[in-house]
Amino acid sequence: MSRVLDGIRVLDFGRVIASAYCGTLLADMGADVIKVDRPGGEFDRFLGPLAPNGQALVYDLITPRNKRSITLDIRHPKGKTILEELIKRSDVVISGFTRPGNKLMGLEYDQLKKINSGIILVAISGFGQSGPYADRTSFDAIAQAESGAMSYTGFPGGPPTRSSVPFADFGTAILGAYGVTLALFHRERTGVGQMVDVSLMDTALTFVAGMGVVAEYSLFKHIRPQIGNHSFYTFTDSFEAKDGWVMISAIGNNLWKRFMGVIGREDLVDDPRLQDDMGRYENRGLIRPIVSDWISLHTVDEVLQMLEEARVPCGRVNTAREVINDPHIRAREMLVDVEYPGVGSVPLPGVPVKLSETPGRIETPAARLGEHNEEIYCSLLGYKSDDLITLEEEGVI
Repeated sequence: MSRVLDGIRVLDFGRVIASAYCGTLLADMGADVIKVDRPGGEFDRFLGPLAPNGQALVYDLITPRNKRSITLDIRHPKGKTILEELIKRSDVVISGFTRPGNKLMGLEYDQLKKINSGIILVAISGFGQSGPYADRTSFDAIAQAESGAMSYTGFPGGPPTRSSVPFADFGTAILGAYGVTLALFHRERTGVGQMVDVSLMDTALTFVAGMGVVAEYSLFKHIRPQIGNHSFYTFTDSFEAKDGWVMISAIGNNLWKRFMGVIGREDLVDDPRLQDDMGRYENRGLIRPIVSDWISLHTVDEVLQMLEEARVPCGRVNTAREVINDPHIRAREMLVDVEYPGVGSVPLPGVPVKLSETPGRIETPAARLGEHNEEIYCSLLGYKSDDLITLEEEGVI
């Protein structure tokens, strides 16, 4: 079955998560993504967690799936020539460098469009390609900190807390892939490429400001406090049952009434302090011990069954042990087992966007470093096998 990005060639200079996963999303949808490493491999191939054979689970096995792999030193004079040949034959370039890094590597958009006017550059960085912070380096944790997200994450009295899920990284990857599809659509109509400029800081700030945090301060000078697992301005929290933890979200008066009916506290429906979401948020200290006492008498399964029958949103707080065997996750193919030599079966994250006519899929496991050097340099660029031997001896590939 065809995939929507069949025929699109991508040069992937992605590093770590954001830029690397951007390429993964495109590869899943059919793009021919060529992952370019320097000879010997990039530093992220040595970052944990590591498989039993020493390969990096995330950067060697997960994000490179569906991609081809070549090695190339693009700062070597001969490497620059090869890079130009590849750019002429490509549609998209993914860069994971800062603005100075792009210039050093020859991956600035102004440089690329002189070689191929239709090229689309996805410039993924910490702070973007413009502005006073454009030359700064960054990782996900820095974006979480500077966007304000860490300031109100965690429990009251605790230190500013980052999310262990790197949402700035993965969110930026998604926005980068989204930008590619927009740029491809524009190019189809005009023939002109462009730069897609996405950054960890912009993504994190978009998520924070999108929840009204900045507007709230601007209007009321209110800085959100840490509230643990509560939700701001609604009733949401986690509670300990006999054999695990449950998350409950009773937002809106109708859900609140049904929730109170399940726990046998219909009297709280008429409590003047709890008449709306804001009141229940402000009086969460009153509600929590009541709900906690009720849940402590039941198992997780019992709580979920009663609340689900009443159509009250709830969920088990799972660890990876439960997630890997979850029947819904498996039915949605959100974990796909792929065999890797020397490692065994590895559950890779599935394709999150479900297209009915042109679905994405995991077609090939991650390639070994430089596995496709001969295939790409000889078949695509017309080099001879002897040429590759020379280039390898000279440290170009």
